[in-house]
Amino acid sequence: MPAEPVLAETVPAEPVLAETVLDETVLDETVLDETGRLDRVTRVLVVDDEPQILRALRINLRVRSYEVDTAATGAQALETAARHPPDLVILDLGLPDLDGVEVIAGLRGWTTAPIIVLSGRADSMDKVEALDAGADDYVTKPFAMEELLARMRAAARRAGTADDQPRVRLGRLVVDLTAKRVTRDHGPAADLPAGSPAADGSPADSPAAAAGSPPASEDVRLTPTEWHLLEVLLRNPGKLLSQRQLLAEVWGPGYADAAGNLRLYMAQLRRKLEPDPARPRWLLTEPGMGYRYQPGPYAATP
Repeated sequence: MPAEPVLAETVPAEPVLAETVLDETVLDETVLDETGRLDRVTRVLVVDDEPQILRALRINLRVRSYEVDTAATGAQALETAARHPPDLVILDLGLPDLDGVEVIAGLRGWTTAPIIVLSGRADSMDKVEALDAGADDYVTKPFAMEELLARMRAAARRAGTADDQPRVRLGRLVVDLTAKRVTRDHGPAADLPAGSPAADGSPADSPAAAAGSPPASEDVRLTPTEWHLLEVLLRNPGKLLSQRQLLAEVWGPGYADAAGNLRLYMAQLRRKLEPDPARPRWLLTEPGMGYRYQPGPYAATP
């Protein structure tokens, strides 16, 4: 008689779970054998009023060596977070007692831990409100576990590197956040990341590479407003910033409805910085939501 599948005993098939969170492949043995836990994140707080989702996330995260706390209400979430401060929070917006935005505001009063919102709501304004309140990212239900894990990794990276990037390379551009200066390199090795081999095979930063004439470069002139907008985006790599967040940060609280200003300055930045402004590589638009700086493979600090 063939052996029963392991998961038939540990995670009973529940139609609601399959519809709202995971497909069947998420909980198979191959996926469960992966670890992929980030050193910066060891304790995760999962907040959702659906028992199937809490159970599925608890199993998937614990098997990857996370410590997991769960809460089914907003009040329980705030109490649990205060008792066991989390490194990252996964939060459903639709809770029975408190709105998810209220929970975000309560957490942001004392913690900077990344918050990833789960939302089954189709209205993008709910997500915008959550981002404005302090959430770092969102995942729309139904979702695959691997997508959530990827967003957790990205949020943890942002939390560890958002403020420690004095210089950022964007292709041939180097943005110096300390000197408030943008330069464009014209040398043959300008598109290579730091430490990559130069054209003659020697390391780009070696004496042999430095022996020739230095590559020509030019300053890219930005207005103060353009610079401020670019700086806010670059200091939040990969993070979706709502229009309201950017307007308040760059122009001030009185400009919350000046979306036209934001579109104009984003277009100007793309013309100055993107190789193809019509198909931006780094300064991306999330329709109806906001904007995101998406680092490329060689966008690390020089």
